[in-house]
Amino acid sequence: MLNSLGPVGILLIVMVAFLIYGPKKLPEMGKTIGQTIKSFKGGLIETKEQIVMESTNEKKEENKLEG
Repeated sequence: MLNSLGPVGILLIVMVAFLIYGPKKLPEMGKTIGQTIKSFKGGLIETKEQIVMESTNEKKEENKLEG
């Protein structure tokens, strides 16, 4: 999404946010957004690992039934 905005669009968004929220709130908001993204990525990694483990376990069970 950010690639399609271009530098002028991003600058405009930052300026509007600066005017609305002020200079003291922006760093707090940036930190919160960063923590949210980090948490989301962690959840994705956990989900991926869980799916891999489940598929591995299913393959092991299939091999036991065949053997």
